[in-house]
Amino acid sequence: MNSFFDWAIANKVELFGTLFGLIYVWLSIRQSLHTWTAGIITSLLYCWVFFEAKFYAGMGLQGYYLIISIYGLWSWRHGGDSGSVSEKLHVSYTKSSLWVKLFVLNLFLTLLMYYLLSRYTDSPIPFGDAFTTSLSIIATWMLARKKIEHWLIWIFIDLVSSGLYLYRGLYPTVFLFLVYTVMAGIGFYEWRKEPIKVPC
Repeated sequence: MNSFFDWAIANKVELFGTLFGLIYVWLSIRQSLHTWTAGIITSLLYCWVFFEAKFYAGMGLQGYYLIISIYGLWSWRHGGDSGSVSEKLHVSYTKSSLWVKLFVLNLFLTLLMYYLLSRYTDSPIPFGDAFTTSLSIIATWMLARKKIEHWLIWIFIDLVSSGLYLYRGLYPTVFLFLVYTVMAGIGFYEWRKEPIKVPC
């Protein structure tokens, strides 16, 4: 029992990050504006966790999350599809033309981050780190715009990330990302209950 408490104290930042990460996903399923406050706290905690684990792209991703959380808060409150700041944003499908742009962006970001990580850092898994980070950037932006397919992307990201974190011994984070996987499935199911705007 003492060894567990010793481990918990040594990993308290990661455990708090896990807790706030779960709160963040639960709030996003409910489409609560507090999603973004929880996201800010989670990002600050995981900046430290990923720095210590040498997941540098993942650490940099947390900085992006801080920025996108501010944007997401504004977007959910004022960023309606018509562009009017008085219109609330609604759940929608993603246009095929936007999918093409997101695919190209993901490819570019993955290759760029892989190059930087493999050349300038001691990252143990440069491609996996770069790939999941790139997809996470895109999926989080899609969440900020309430694109329903972002949940499907997160299911894939979370499963791949679980394997990477298991390799690095980040066991609470492995648990978190497996729970994220289940919650992403629930999120997709719950968001589909709403009238979804079909792109023109």
